[in-house]
Amino acid sequence: MITGSPSCRGPVSRRSFLQAGALAGTGLGLSDLFRLESIAKQTGKNLHDTSVIFVWLPGGPPHMETYDLKPNAPSDYRGIFRPIKTNVPGIEISELFPMQAKIADKFTIVRSCHHTFADHGGGHKRFMTGRLPAEPTGFVNDAPAVTSYISKIFNERHTGPKGMPPCVLGVDGGRAQIDTFSLGAAWLGSVNTPFVVGGDPASPTFKVQNLGLTRDMETRLDDRLHLLQGMDRLRRDADRTGLMEAMDQYSQRAFDMLTSEPVREAFDLTREPQSVRERYGMNAYGQRGLMARRLIESGCRFVTMVWEHPGTTAPKYGSYNWDSHAVNCHIFDDARWRFPPYDQAVSALIEDLYARGLDEKTLLIVTGEFGRTPRISNSIGTQTGVMQPGRDHWPGAMSFIVAGAKMRTGQIVGATNSRGEHPIERPMTPNDLWATVYQHLGIDWEQSFPDHTGRPMPILPFGEPIPELLPVG
Repeated sequence: MITGSPSCRGPVSRRSFLQAGALAGTGLGLSDLFRLESIAKQTGKNLHDTSVIFVWLPGGPPHMETYDLKPNAPSDYRGIFRPIKTNVPGIEISELFPMQAKIADKFTIVRSCHHTFADHGGGHKRFMTGRLPAEPTGFVNDAPAVTSYISKIFNERHTGPKGMPPCVLGVDGGRAQIDTFSLGAAWLGSVNTPFVVGGDPASPTFKVQNLGLTRDMETRLDDRLHLLQGMDRLRRDADRTGLMEAMDQYSQRAFDMLTSEPVREAFDLTREPQSVRERYGMNAYGQRGLMARRLIESGCRFVTMVWEHPGTTAPKYGSYNWDSHAVNCHIFDDARWRFPPYDQAVSALIEDLYARGLDEKTLLIVTGEFGRTPRISNSIGTQTGVMQPGRDHWPGAMSFIVAGAKMRTGQIVGATNSRGEHPIERPMTPNDLWATVYQHLGIDWEQSFPDHTGRPMPILPFGEPIPELLPVG
């Protein structure tokens, strides 16, 4: 049974701790939040030197326009786009994905994931927590997001560069509240949420708002060079005066994050050759993809990049994100506008990971919270005022792609029926994907943490790694 309303209510949000101004206002205010963490160190096996890039496509990409086309289905199901051949015999994807078609040997398509929550809020919570949410609507988690468990474990057994947060989240400006995409920490505490980077990194005025000195210090530095020199002097002065030794571990971590040159450089896309930036695409999709690669290369362990709006001028027939109801957009015209920058960005990211040898340790996942209704509906568009086609929410079947992690690629896992309605081969849930992620990161997903009442709760209540996505050899 599918739960939740297929209508869109819009995200419910509250201010995240990073946006509350603790960091920007005091420079070291983040230490107060770090201090809330448990000081107990976990014991056990060392965490693997592995990482994850999670590209999130909110709204729900239409599986029958992307990776699971049904050219022989009835006309009110199949849509207008045709599948094209790829460089792997037998694998076909959307005609609007010509760049991905050339590198299909470097990724895997999963076509048989499903769950039962049709509302965006319920779908986000179901996907991001690996649990059945108590409330099928709304975006505030009643259980920790996967990123919160990963943040907690890597914060307590941090092996990366000083100052580099284990989890980073890249989102559009105005979408940085932690509940917008159901990434709240619930009983793990708000300190265990990703470091949020809001804004369009393709913009010439882009700046990581939560990574810098206080405003009054910035005004005394007349250009970027002086800012960096001032931060370096601050660190040297602190070392000479013994301040670093006097600070506790939480304050040191906050200080390291603010003053670390490698951390600053990881977020600085201007250090990339312009040709590389253009290969990814000078838009929000492309530049967030490039930032994800840079962060992983610099020691970040889990990077979530939200690809909602490409950042280019949206046509009247287009939707803000992947929520392709007929009232929101003309699904086919929206696809002609949205799919090319997506195709460019995701193909560039995959190629770059393999070219730089990062595929050995990095697992790339590209997905939304659910698919779209197999049958096309028609309605008058809110923006266009004319009758147009669209698809509604459909958690009964969805597709996603994965790459890297030493897995065997160039394969399709699972299948849906002839109308794309439900899995008929290798049915799986988001929990199976998360079990795969945890195994890749060297995390025991059966490990428990106490909830608000002190009751031990496993990281993942059910799910098994997907065999086809595990390392070969």
